Amino acid sequence: MSVRTLPLLFLNLGGEMLYILDQRLRAQNIPGDKARRDEWTEVDRKRVLNDIISTMFNRKFMEELFKPQELYSKKALRTVYDRLAHASIMRLNQASMDKLYDLMTMALKYQVLLCPRPKDVLLVTFNHLDAIKGFIQDSPALLHLVDETFRQLLEIYGDLPAGEFHLIRQTLLTFFQDLHIRVSIFLKDRVQNSNGRFVLPVSGPVPWGIEVPGLIRMFNTKGEEVKRVKFQHSGNYVAAPKEGSFELYGDRVLKLGTNMYSVNRPVETHMSGPSNNLASQTQQSIAPPNPLAKEELNFLARLMGGMEIKKPSGPEPGFQLNLFTTDEEEEQAALSRPEELSYEVVNIQATQDQQRNKELARIMGEFEIIDQPRWSASKGDDLLAMMDEL
Repeated sequence: MSVRTLPLLFLNLGGEMLYILDQRLRAQNIPGDKARRDEWTEVDRKRVLNDIISTMFNRKFMEELFKPQELYSKKALRTVYDRLAHASIMRLNQASMDKLYDLMTMALKYQVLLCPRPKDVLLVTFNHLDAIKGFIQDSPALLHLVDETFRQLLEIYGDLPAGEFHLIRQTLLTFFQDLHIRVSIFLKDRVQNSNGRFVLPVSGPVPWGIEVPGLIRMFNTKGEEVKRVKFQHSGNYVAAPKEGSFELYGDRVLKLGTNMYSVNRPVETHMSGPSNNLASQTQQSIAPPNPLAKEELNFLARLMGGMEIKKPSGPEPGFQLNLFTTDEEEEQAALSRPEELSYEVVNIQATQDQQRNKELARIMGEFEIIDQPRWSASKGDDLLAMMDEL
């Protein structure tokens, strides 16, 4: 297992989450002059994305995230994204949050599987960050935070050897190996089978620096080429046009990690195979975190700030976003989802002992806040305690 995997996993999953939320918020968008107080507007959409991105790229959190460390359990990581998704006026119920996380994880699994080279996982990450910068063009302070993360990625991963990237890719695939959730986009594009497993292509561009298959070269003991033999293969391969840019700005060439929801179409998820079989496959990977894992999650929680969600105190609760098109679809999804895959939020208690309380207060005091215009609190009273403190 690579101890350099967590930042790439977190940033790529976060990028997929923002893609999905942006698409759903646009689909429910109502012109500001016609919207009721409980309906989404373009201003609300930008506000939600800005709040989530500012929390996601918080300097203190990024510093801790980039320290070498083991991956957290699926359940622990899911808890972090649950809190991250609710770092704004938006609220997701359990079924919608389950669907959101399923879409995030299956999209990234597909991208990691299809990476031509292990190092291209970094290009996938850059594609996500490029798209995130597109969401916050009107916020120079947030753009600066994302650019800082870009530079950290280049500094840490730019000179890693190929073997380390192989290990990172293997660690990611191990994390995703028991997830076989069917996604409508993948099924319609015929890149996923009905059992939830992906279809890997046997044609297209070969990795950069690799020759198209079809030729065997033979060498003597002096390293001189003495013979060439051509052979037939069943694929339709072509040479890669050029290598993707690993610079702050540039053509990534690779399309994996770009926004596949930019075309408005409904996205559904379905559990594949009998629930008992799926539960047996995933029971170990999503078992409740052991005490050590929970302590790691507590540390992440402290870095993100207070993790308790305040109850609505104003005249309006936070806006509800539903990722299902109908109530019937939502009820069916909840019924068909195995109990073992219904992630319950791990309650983080930071007030159980005085020492931890002091540490939390110290970290909260060190949070560096980017000055941004304050939004009206009329629609956002139900924010995380952290967001209220910020």
